[in-house]
Amino acid sequence: MDCNWRSGRLELDIVCRDDDTIVFVEVKTRDTNSRSKPLEAVTSGKKKKLIRTALLYLQEHEELQHLQPRFDAAGIITTGKNKEITEVQYITNAFDGGGLF
Repeated sequence: MDCNWRSGRLELDIVCRDDDTIVFVEVKTRDTNSRSKPLEAVTSGKKKKLIRTALLYLQEHEELQHLQPRFDAAGIITTGKNKEITEVQYITNAFDGGGLF
């Protein structure tokens, strides 16, 4: 449905639909030499920001408000100058809507 959707400084990486569910996917990428893993960057503060942004998205897309929201996270590890993907981690239902949905 949408990739890199923005509202001001807020962004949703991927917004898609899975049957009766609207899925908001946060994507984090790190190089193999990075000290942290990609999914470690999905902090509690980041989750709150994603939930706020998802609410804004749904306000703009009233036709989707009947769908059940879900928050997934994707972690991608790359290597080399060409950023070749070496590993992908995907977590379905990585966190909940914090009681706002």
